[in-house]
Amino acid sequence: AQATVNYKGLPQIFADEGQLAQVFQNLIGNSLKFRSENAPVIDIHSQLIEDEHIFSIKDNGIGIPKDYFIQIFDIFRRLHTEDEYPGTGIGLAICKKVIDNHGGRIWVESQFGHGATFYFTIPKKESLNVHSGI
Repeated sequence: AQATVNYKGLPQIFADEGQLAQVFQNLIGNSLKFRSENAPVIDIHSQLIEDEHIFSIKDNGIGIPKDYFIQIFDIFRRLHTEDEYPGTGIGLAICKKVIDNHGGRIWVESQFGHGATFYFTIPKKESLNVHSGI
């Protein structure tokens, strides 16, 4: 896809490595899938604010209409037909479940036609205490 992925400020955190990898794979994968005509540029950042790490994954893709900001995290919720963009409609639901299991929050900000930024939080912890199951 000729993508550029930039990242900085990524901390070491206490989290389930496999589950968090799924979150990054789904969010980065969506940035690649829902790209615009320009080569994808994905910026990944994190900052510690008070007692939580706030991660952001920003892209220059097609964006998401504001009316769908909450619905896209529902399982099998698709904004496009299978012919337009392949997929099952479960990726963002998995992300939400993983982040919920870690005691965090996930949301999106976007302007349709101008990319999207997905944010999620992971509480700062001294040890791992994650609910099992996705």
